[in-house]
Amino acid sequence: MSGFKKYVFNSETLSYEVDKGYAKRRAFRVVSLIALSSLMAFFNLWILTGVLDVELPKTTLLKKKNAALLSQVEVLGTGIREYDERLTALQMRDNDIYRTVLGMSRIAPEVRSAGFSGANRYLWLDDSDYNAGFRAAVVRTDVLLKKAYIQSKSYDEVERLAKQAGNMASCVPIIPPINPDRRKYHLSSRFGRRIDPKYHRPAFHHGLDFAAKVGYPVYATGDGVVEYVGLSMYGYGNQIVIAHGFGYKTRYAHLSFVNVAEGMRVRRGENIGNVGNSGKSTGAHLHYEVIYKGRPTNPMNYMDLDMTTEEYATMAQVSESASRRVVIHPTHRNRR
Repeated sequence: MSGFKKYVFNSETLSYEVDKGYAKRRAFRVVSLIALSSLMAFFNLWILTGVLDVELPKTTLLKKKNAALLSQVEVLGTGIREYDERLTALQMRDNDIYRTVLGMSRIAPEVRSAGFSGANRYLWLDDSDYNAGFRAAVVRTDVLLKKAYIQSKSYDEVERLAKQAGNMASCVPIIPPINPDRRKYHLSSRFGRRIDPKYHRPAFHHGLDFAAKVGYPVYATGDGVVEYVGLSMYGYGNQIVIAHGFGYKTRYAHLSFVNVAEGMRVRRGENIGNVGNSGKSTGAHLHYEVIYKGRPTNPMNYMDLDMTTEEYATMAQVSESASRRVVIHPTHRNRR
């Protein structure tokens, strides 16, 4: 213990006494030396890294790793952009060609590019030190995956309808409902707004009116199934509605004679009835409508009234396997 004590001579007592402040002074000098050494160390580190721009080995390694990760994120972003461009081209081809040809509705851009609703699924990226490029890559990857899923489902639908394309060709109502012999009929009213011939006021006409003699044959304009046969004393009179599939229906109204029954399958060019003057009518004529996906469309977009009688006869040939015709008089149907 004597090694940690210092003795001083007291001239008054003429004896050596322990220096009580020595231990404190010694401790202070040790602490001061350590503090000065630490300060010098930090100063030297600042000189090396801040002034002389000398990196520590660990810092250099971390920077290399960070640079490599940033490079990978950039490559990932470039790849995502390329795949997005290719997918966009496929979407345009799908809407402009495949779905248009098959009569399918276009998929709206906002549907294809819709994000994810609900809670913020990227909150974990906002609350971290992730690079902005990495966050963008994660978000774009999610959007790309969803767009690819929607496109895949669209192709499934296109493929299903494409397999039925052969049937579609015979189902679309593309021939006139009567033989276009100009000596035996004339087009008395077209599709669109007109003055109603019965009530003499503006009204929208949902089809075409073919004026012809009572009894003039009426033909199915495409393959299909008879969906409705009925009689209305005022509206359409005796009428037939045929469901062709693929969103198409046709209506034949004001008939004098009905030659089919509900549920019968008919072929394009098959005689289904005769021109008449039943219902709300001012003269013998056939009222003909083409209904696509529940909305009346202009029948002139589907037919060629300039074809010859011979051409019409060729297109309207009835298959030998056509169903046996059933004669149904108007009085046999329920009145509406």
